[in-house]
Amino acid sequence: MAKLRYLGHSAFYVEGINIKAVIDPFLTGNPKSAAKPEDFAELDYIFLTHGHGDHIGNAVEMAKRTGAVVIANTELAGFLSSKKA
Repeated sequence: MAKLRYLGHSAFYVEGINIKAVIDPFLTGNPKSAAKPEDFAELDYIFLTHGHGDHIGNAVEMAKRTGAVVIANTELAGFLSSKKA
């Protein structure tokens, strides 16, 4: 059975069979955050709904650290590629 955990603001953690993912990982600087980026040692995917800073959040650092694939729209994917995420 899949688990969905609310992390504050727009951020969620999803875990299920063969998937560990975060959605809009705005954790650092988010006063409502229930987690830190370091809490996620293993991620398969990072999903970004759009390019606002409070949705991209810690995506770049988390992708680099975990090797997670970032799923985003074309413009945002181009921006993240320039950051080597």
